[in-house]
Amino acid sequence: MQATRLTLICHAMTPLQKQGRFPQDEAVAMDWQGAALSLADRYKNTARLLCGPEARTRQTAGLFAAEAVSDDALRDADFGVWKGQFINQLNHDELNAWLTDSTFRAHGGESMDALFARVAQWLKSLETQPGHVVAITHPFVIRAAMLHVMQLGLAMFYRIDVEPLSATELRFNEVWRLRLEAHAQTPEHGKIQTPH
Repeated sequence: MQATRLTLICHAMTPLQKQGRFPQDEAVAMDWQGAALSLADRYKNTARLLCGPEARTRQTAGLFAAEAVSDDALRDADFGVWKGQFINQLNHDELNAWLTDSTFRAHGGESMDALFARVAQWLKSLETQPGHVVAITHPFVIRAAMLHVMQLGLAMFYRIDVEPLSATELRFNEVWRLRLEAHAQTPEHGKIQTPH
């Protein structure tokens, strides 16, 4: 049976990310239209390009191809009344509860348990769909996918940094695996050069 290859790409940087705020449905902080199709060759043989419904994921998807299918399962976590607020200005007790309690939803948004369940269900749906899927989504969704594949708990969630436009490779062939791929060219004669 052919394997399912899933490439999760984080959307491009947004103004609120630069300011240390919780996201809203904001645009990316780059000339995404001028850069459109600049990365199209990277995944030109991809059968399916998916993205979250937000402007930032749809715009980022435009860097890879003209058309992407919006999938609600790839939407960002719902941060409730925290949307747009500075992270370092939140109530300390509430922020600590959110960081340590996966059922917390006093902000009126989505609990981490709900996010994990949504992403796990979406990954399950891909197990019977072999081939390559490229999905443009959010750091929280990518972290949740990695925790599901690696069978890790909430404590590890905040130890994963997901950079804008970074790619995370997952493969399913009877079991999900995290796949680390080399993108750099090996120097001639097989010698790996290190910086001095």
